Amino acid sequence: MGNRGMEDLIPLVNKMQDAFSAIGQNASLDLPQIAVVGGQSAGKSSVLENFVGKDFLPRGSGIVTRRPLVLQLINCPTEYAEFLHCKGKKFTDFDEVRQEIEAETDRATGANKGISPVPINLRVYSPNVLNLTLVDLPGMTKVPVGDQPADIEQQIRDMLMQFVTKDNCLLLAVSPANSDLANSDALKIAKEVDPQGQRTIGVITKLDLMDEGTDAREILENKLLPLRRGYIGVVNRSQKDIDGKKDINAAMAAERKFFLSHSAYRHMAERMGTAYLQKTLNQQLTNHIRDTLPALRSRLQCQLLSIEKEVEEYKNFRPDDPSRKTKALLQMVQQFSVDFDKRIEGSGDQIDTYELSGGARINRIFHERFPFELVKMEFNEKELRKEISYAIKNIHGIRTGLFTPDLAFEAIVKKQIQKLKEPTLKCIDMVVSELTSTIRKCSEKLAQYPQLREEMERIVTQHIRDRESRTKDQVLLLIDIELAYMNTNHEDFIGFANAQQRSNQVNQKKAAGKQDEIMPERGSVNDRYKVIRKGWLTINNIGIMKGGAKEYWFVLTAESLSWYKDDEEKEKKYMLQVDNLKLRDVEKSFMSSKQIFALFNTEQRNVYKDYRQLELACETQEDLDGWKASFLRAGVYPERVQEKEGKGDGGDENGSDNLMNSMDPQLERQVETIRNLVDSYMAIVNKTVRDLMPKTIMHLMIINTKEFINSDLLAQLYSCGDQNSLMEESQEQAKHRDEMLRMFFALKEALNIIGDISTSTVTTAMPPPVDDSWLQVQRANAAAGRSPATSPLPNRRAPPGPPARPGSRGSAPTLPPAGGPPVPSRPGASPDPFSGPPPSVPSRPNRAPPGVPR
Repeated sequence: MGNRGMEDLIPLVNKMQDAFSAIGQNASLDLPQIAVVGGQSAGKSSVLENFVGKDFLPRGSGIVTRRPLVLQLINCPTEYAEFLHCKGKKFTDFDEVRQEIEAETDRATGANKGISPVPINLRVYSPNVLNLTLVDLPGMTKVPVGDQPADIEQQIRDMLMQFVTKDNCLLLAVSPANSDLANSDALKIAKEVDPQGQRTIGVITKLDLMDEGTDAREILENKLLPLRRGYIGVVNRSQKDIDGKKDINAAMAAERKFFLSHSAYRHMAERMGTAYLQKTLNQQLTNHIRDTLPALRSRLQCQLLSIEKEVEEYKNFRPDDPSRKTKALLQMVQQFSVDFDKRIEGSGDQIDTYELSGGARINRIFHERFPFELVKMEFNEKELRKEISYAIKNIHGIRTGLFTPDLAFEAIVKKQIQKLKEPTLKCIDMVVSELTSTIRKCSEKLAQYPQLREEMERIVTQHIRDRESRTKDQVLLLIDIELAYMNTNHEDFIGFANAQQRSNQVNQKKAAGKQDEIMPERGSVNDRYKVIRKGWLTINNIGIMKGGAKEYWFVLTAESLSWYKDDEEKEKKYMLQVDNLKLRDVEKSFMSSKQIFALFNTEQRNVYKDYRQLELACETQEDLDGWKASFLRAGVYPERVQEKEGKGDGGDENGSDNLMNSMDPQLERQVETIRNLVDSYMAIVNKTVRDLMPKTIMHLMIINTKEFINSDLLAQLYSCGDQNSLMEESQEQAKHRDEMLRMFFALKEALNIIGDISTSTVTTAMPPPVDDSWLQVQRANAAAGRSPATSPLPNRRAPPGPPARPGSRGSAPTLPPAGGPPVPSRPGASPDPFSGPPPSVPSRPNRAPPGVPR
């Protein structure tokens, strides 16, 4: 029975299943199996019981098999059964096996005839079986009966598809011979999921129950609805035999006698029966498993390589070794120091490609966020001029001043310098936040030692807090130094004479009506057209009727904002002058993840076509901050909250608006002069602060923290207390280590098993594709209204008539009249329906094709 190679093959596959079932990898390996499918009462249970040689499957009316049964048949000297859900319990009484299957089915599905896709795993050890692995699936049904749910057909179909759609699943399509093969549920499923027939084996049951005078020879000879792997006929016990406790061995002997004695099947008796079906399945499974070995090996090797490096660290692991703990502590501190240094200074390895981190984020704070905060402090031109005018008048007091007072310049400058404290302290807070986040990122590798991680984070974070206080004191000292002395002899300071000259030029241009040409902050012509920033932005507020939100390539200069179709900058879509524009934040919508801001005109004009504001969206907060800083450099300032709240309000109690509108020419010149002086001096102060802030923070906080981690962190850890408690491993890590080791050795064992399978088996060639050209002709005949050609029982539908010419058997079933006499089916007298008078039945298995006279 079977072949020796297969008897060695399946135990190895079962061993591989066992190696992975303990760690939950059975399903992912997707090992080859044979799924048994068919309609209700098609004989599936009888076929399986003939394999096992025992009655063990539940029987009854309606749907009995309601869960997949994964049946592993193993050749063994002793006979018993085991369930995976009852480990260690051996069933020697197969009536108890049936009861356990029923009980386990009810535990998962209840008693209402429902189904479940969770399989029952059963192993049957017996000297009377070959080594096979099969899956028995619920029979297909059309109409719910009794307590069955209304969607029982769809439930069963969905569950079948979970098994039969797998490429490495062989289909055992069971169909009864006494029903039309064209209506076979099993073949319908097989044709749907395996149209080429490469993994489908047909099984024809109930051959002994066909009407007298009919046979299934054309089916078994693979002429009708041919399958590439062909059909095998079996004769199972009837329900009467089962109820009468007929011995299965006697039933198999009777099956053998049936095929040898039946005139239609005698010539192919060696290729019929349960024994041949077992042998065929063995060989087909051998081929299938060998075909899937390369993919299995590749999958296992990928899994092995992914964990091999980690497992190397665990192989010689001894949890109670004190030297290991000391060594691990030193390694953890050293690794933490290296990771922190790489995240701050940057490195070529382990680069984060998803977001900015560490030093890159701090760099953005230094050169985008902090300058943005500085510029926000100086943009309110109207408020500044009002303060200057008040200062000049208050200094002159009751007298009318003839000269521009120096004290007004000093008072305004000191007030502006005082405002620098807020953005400088905010910059330090942002850097501290990024350093703390970096510390947490670096400590993620210490997850296996939770107490060490917690203590290390506490020590380093506390040090950063200490340095934060020291850095803030130093930065405030820098501001106080700037306040202590106004160095009006600075080489970059404009001076009183130049300030007054520029004031006169402004007044002359105002008088000439050329206010729009005054751009003292814009610099030279080259500076005006120098590109400040380029990048992709989405215009967010275009209606759906006009195309919806679109992404364009934007180019910002000191004069204009232009956008193009793409970054080649060939097709310009629009150019917008930035004069009189301001910027405001826009709340993002509930469904959007983009950051949105808007440009609007201070004179209440449309900014772009019919839109009062232009809403622009970018992907991240970093992009938003960068664009805001760039617009500030172009002179586009953000809208102040005071401006929003103060719109429509009248002048204050001092009549400031009236003062500004009715300022006398002399005071106006003095205000303009002081304004130019303040601008010049504050540019020097801002330049100094922008230069010194990053240097101060780097020296007092970042570099100091790096040195602390390198030199003092280990000593601080040792001074905390018991090092053994610090190096206590987490339960999750211990469990993870054990699982990784189990997985590693299971993968190695599985790869060795695959090697054994490759060397101990051979592959037999697949049968050639079947010629179904005659099927096309018969389909055409059926479409023309003739007798259907898809019937599996041509003799029953149309008994043979006059002899046909050789080679014309393809159309013979449609030629004789429908009223012909029945043909007896006694042994030795069954005529060939395609070749005229009944020929003598050959005694050798290989007879001449039908229709060829001898």
